Amino acid sequence: MWQLIRQFARTDFPDEPVPAVEDAWHGKERQFRQDILDLLGRALCIRQIDAGSCNGCELEIHALNNPYYNIEGLGIKFVASPRHADMLLVTGPVTLNMRAAVLAAYEATPAPKLVVAAGECACTGGIFVDSYAVCGPVSSILPVDVTIPGCPPPPADLLRGILTACKTRRS
Repeated sequence: MWQLIRQFARTDFPDEPVPAVEDAWHGKERQFRQDILDLLGRALCIRQIDAGSCNGCELEIHALNNPYYNIEGLGIKFVASPRHADMLLVTGPVTLNMRAAVLAAYEATPAPKLVVAAGECACTGGIFVDSYAVCGPVSSILPVDVTIPGCPPPPADLLRGILTACKTRRS
């Protein structure tokens, strides 16, 4: 323990500047909230489905719920049942084991429904596209409204994709 304390005492404080904050989407929260209310008249309910991903995309989706992005404040919430959802947010390539579950969730979602493929694997199959255990990208079994590329896509891109899907539904 004393060795660790001595090391702390010998270490200088960092003197590099604090990185700049990327505030590209802040300030647009009111417009996002209004777009969702104009479209649905209530909160947008999303059912997220992991069809066989590495969980990288899920970590970025969880980041949407932190205080920085605060999607609940924008009128977007995640629900546990596809019966309560307006949108399915699917991550990962569709594996053979998840094919029936993804189709069942799609059938259980009330119309009109949106499907968003999030992440490179959901959009194109990614590195798993030629695997014997994979059916392919989400678009091979479901009609996809919006794709969000990236491995994994950052939370701001996820939010942009979700809002793009909402706008395509309106038109």
